[in-house]
Amino acid sequence: MSTRSGFAARKARFLNRWHARRATKAPAATAFISAPEPRTIGSFAKGRQLVAGNYLFAGALIEAKGSVIWDVSAPDRAYTNAIHGFSWMDDLAAVGDPSTRALAQEWLWAWIDRFGRGNGPGWTPDLTGRRLIRWINHALFVLRGQESAQTDAFFQSLAQQTRFLSRRWHAAAPGLPRFEALTGLVYAGLSLEGLEDLAQPAIAALAQECARQIDAQGGLPTRNPEELLEVFTLLTWASAALNDVGKATPAAHLAAIERIAPTLRTLRHADGSLARFHGGGRGQEGWLDHALAASGIKSSAPDGLSMGFARLSAGRTSVIIDAEKPPKPEASFNAHASTLAFELTSGRRPLIVNCGSGASFGADWRRAGRATPSHSTLCLDGYSSARLGPAERRTAREALVDTPTHVPIEVSHAPDGLRFQGGHDGYIKTHGLTHARQLEMTFDGRGMAGEDILLAMEDAEKRLFDRAMDAHKLAGIPFDIRFHLHPEVDAEVDLGGAAVSMALKSGEIWVFRHDGTQSLELLPSVFLEKGRLKPRGALQIVLSGRALSYATRVRWSLSKAQETAIGIRDLAREEPGHVFED
Repeated sequence: MSTRSGFAARKARFLNRWHARRATKAPAATAFISAPEPRTIGSFAKGRQLVAGNYLFAGALIEAKGSVIWDVSAPDRAYTNAIHGFSWMDDLAAVGDPSTRALAQEWLWAWIDRFGRGNGPGWTPDLTGRRLIRWINHALFVLRGQESAQTDAFFQSLAQQTRFLSRRWHAAAPGLPRFEALTGLVYAGLSLEGLEDLAQPAIAALAQECARQIDAQGGLPTRNPEELLEVFTLLTWASAALNDVGKATPAAHLAAIERIAPTLRTLRHADGSLARFHGGGRGQEGWLDHALAASGIKSSAPDGLSMGFARLSAGRTSVIIDAEKPPKPEASFNAHASTLAFELTSGRRPLIVNCGSGASFGADWRRAGRATPSHSTLCLDGYSSARLGPAERRTAREALVDTPTHVPIEVSHAPDGLRFQGGHDGYIKTHGLTHARQLEMTFDGRGMAGEDILLAMEDAEKRLFDRAMDAHKLAGIPFDIRFHLHPEVDAEVDLGGAAVSMALKSGEIWVFRHDGTQSLELLPSVFLEKGRLKPRGALQIVLSGRALSYATRVRWSLSKAQETAIGIRDLAREEPGHVFED
């Protein structure tokens, strides 16, 4: 990291501490004008685990039954941020019995005692906004049975955090952190007596961020679907809080909600989960459908791209494709080299997936998850379609560099279904080759035909290809086309290597076939899932071959077996929240 950016980070930390301590002198809020209806959704299973002393945050589990959460030695900054953001209060409130209320009360007032004077790591604008939302949402839950001294301390801390946010929200990074900060400030300004003057500036600033950050496709610069869902949820909460007190939501705010809702429908798989791209996971169980319902926006997924993703959907099958350039470097610190990768879900069961974000499993897994081989697409000569740049000195963050710059796509109708055609130039500089991909889905959703092509088209590209061929002693440039399978898919090679049969827990059978021009293997893979203690083992189908000429074509297909019924009653499903399984 440059000296200038290092100085900026130190200055931001100093100003956060200074304004947090200065805010202790602010008059206390005396009561709620109106407490917003709790809208955050927690996990009953996680709440029970917290009571049992299993503290799982940011992929790390600490067993410390009977210990106050602030006494636990956090393994990293992500763990610290998770506990200081107070999202765990949603999980305790989801249980809502005396034991979870007592735990929430103990931990909340312990935070006030230890950190309420402006010290500690939780005084950043985004964490403060996240924390304020939970405190206000669950105020009735935690204030029940408390003495006046505890209630006074609670309102004093709310006022302090609100005043801090009013002075520091602009220091939050653009995107989700700033939306969290401003939504928390809007909540507090609308809810707390004596702080009403802070509401209107925050409402206006939030509307400005909506206009600035949400593009015409209803997307964010990071192109992270889960982050988009979190922003959308915050905006719907803020709009609902405004409606609760009889205030109108600004036009730019409403317009952002209207743009995002259809984009999220594009990114929603048939099982209700989000596509897992650019550092995002599937989303917390139920959040996506709940947020879409709460928004009241009925518009369906648009034609063309949504935040750079294309969707093919028919019958009970959904396919979501990364069909755009990766995010720009300044927004790419969590982005993946996933151009033209796809995911396929059938009914309630994921079949083809990307490995996902390995961020919660450490730096090595995080790097591996960002590479092209961790996605269901073609990888040439071991190269990713975009490369990781040098790590910043202080943060160790790595932006994507040498990314594809030209990604033409077309979504159209085929004679018996839907067709996606796309290409990218991510391998031209290294090998002179363009990767083109065509996917065709049948109208009933029971089959998809695919074709991957490597092309050297211009004379300059052919010279680069010839040079790469010389480096490989004219043996051809190796490539692999990978299809990562969800861990719950049972697969085996059939027909002497000509096909792979895949059984879903619903009872569906899918079959992968190829044109026989390349070698097929069924190899180990991993599924990097947030909330797990370690990566889950899985399988991947790999078609391997060599590009020997200026045009190499590989055809393959995915289809339901003939004996698979059109409609299957799929009731058995893993209970969400079983996060302590390996």
